[in-house]
Amino acid sequence: MMAATAPRWTTWGLLAAWAVHDLEELITIPAWTRGVAAQRTVLGLRPPVRALTPLQAATAIGVTGVAMAAAARAGARTGGRSRLYQCALAAFGWHSVGHVAVTVVMRGYTPGAATVLPVVIPFYLLARAELEKRSIALPGVSLAPGATALLVSTLAVAHCAARSVRPRTQPRGTHAGASR
Repeated sequence: MMAATAPRWTTWGLLAAWAVHDLEELITIPAWTRGVAAQRTVLGLRPPVRALTPLQAATAIGVTGVAMAAAARAGARTGGRSRLYQCALAAFGWHSVGHVAVTVVMRGYTPGAATVLPVVIPFYLLARAELEKRSIALPGVSLAPGATALLVSTLAVAHCAARSVRPRTQPRGTHAGASR
């Protein structure tokens, strides 16, 4: 008798759902962070957000994409049994709580909020249910430390990578719009 395996939609679907969600973030993060950074106060405090350029946003999203692709591949290769895949799936689903919380605190749209309800949460719940139905889901309690570490470390590396990308500066003696 063969051991149960997860269908490919649960493994590679993680990468696809992440791509849809992060495409929204790629499109909206630069303008949103500029707007928030320009505000004098948010809830009576100086905004903790610095503007990101489109290149910086793309860098952060690209770094996260590498982690998601590796997790999806590990899941596909193991029929969904990979701890890395299951931790990434959990982190992806659980990070929606942060999106909702930030949107509530900011009292308006935040990048990623538009795809949390129609994409992130349903994919997480359906994929997790499929793993449980096939008796290959690891207990959520045992995934919590790994999922938390994966989420925090991936976000930290992605944000550090984004901040390491410096906007191009004009060569000395030139100014924007000048022709050579």
